Amino acid sequence: MQDAQRRTSIPRRVLSGLHQPLPPGTVPVRPPRAAAVRDRAGRRLYAIDGIRLLAALMVAVHHYAGTNRVDQPSNRVWDRPVSDIMPTVFRFASYGWIGVEIFFVISGFVICMSCWGRSPRQFFVSRVIRLYPAYWFAVAFTTVVLTLLPGVWDRLRTRDVLLNVTMLQSGSGVMNVDGVYWTLWSELRFYLLFLVVVWSGLTYRKVVVFCCVWGAAAMLAPISKLPLLELVANPEGAWYFIAGLALYLMHRFGQDLLLWGILAMAWLMGQRELGIRIDEVEHVSGWRGSVLIFTVFLLAMVAIALGATDRVRGRWLVTAGALTYPLYLMHYAAGTTLINRLRDTMDARLLVVSVIAGFMLLSWLVHRYVERPVAGLLKRGLDTSFARLRNAGA
Repeated sequence: MQDAQRRTSIPRRVLSGLHQPLPPGTVPVRPPRAAAVRDRAGRRLYAIDGIRLLAALMVAVHHYAGTNRVDQPSNRVWDRPVSDIMPTVFRFASYGWIGVEIFFVISGFVICMSCWGRSPRQFFVSRVIRLYPAYWFAVAFTTVVLTLLPGVWDRLRTRDVLLNVTMLQSGSGVMNVDGVYWTLWSELRFYLLFLVVVWSGLTYRKVVVFCCVWGAAAMLAPISKLPLLELVANPEGAWYFIAGLALYLMHRFGQDLLLWGILAMAWLMGQRELGIRIDEVEHVSGWRGSVLIFTVFLLAMVAIALGATDRVRGRWLVTAGALTYPLYLMHYAAGTTLINRLRDTMDARLLVVSVIAGFMLLSWLVHRYVERPVAGLLKRGLDTSFARLRNAGA
């Protein structure tokens, strides 16, 4: 009777391995703190909110003071190389683009966490109400700024702006209203792939298989010369999302060699993608420094996944996480336009800090007065629509 009671407290996935008799002389292995792992899986991870804001700030500083574009003579933002204006800031800001890769890893972690136990309908609704309200405002806001303050960025034609409202413009070969929207195309492709797993019902095994199959497709896509496979497999971003998925499985089920292997493969493939991006896009930072920053971040995520930051608390971190998405969407085109108009009015470093602070305030206003109310309206409308579909089918 006591043995049966002990067995009921052990997760089913562990019990499955107890039905086979152990070889003679083998020492049985106990599940490592299974109850503690289950308890940890339901908690809010405040540390992730803080890292998300840090990543957004890295990207913003990079766009204002660390890109190859703003380091050119007679550039439209500063009118002279930013490395001449503030060399120390430029040296650090040139690595800020890694914030995007950090976003992708966190996205893999958070999407898996938020979708566990949810239906495809709930997954779809959660993504729509999370992505679109702030995005719609950002498209309108950036378009107005570029119309009223021309000279740095060209405003798109009205029909292209309208297509941007769908968030699907990259699939139609149409330019983004703001260059930072390119990451949303990677996110959307990840969501569509992961929706298949959500539809089948999320389990440890299915997510592991998904990581392995997607990773294999991402490795084969560049040499396949098949545009559709490259589009679906997303080799530039796949391994960052896969790293996030593996980290969440560690968080929910505990670590094991297979998950460490997936994470190690994600790091190895990720460091290569970092080098490719430096060579083909950024041209301002070094591979060693970029890999070091990425590695430190992954180690921080491992610490979060394994519970080392469980005592980190604070409502301000929740607010910080809420500011991240609007800040990312609005800061680039509008922010560099403002710098162009204000660059001769104050110290360059103070100007960068002031513009970022202004966009953080605007991001809070967007979150409070746009995201939350519009998300509520969308959720009610979509829930009603899906209820009608179910009733029509019945």
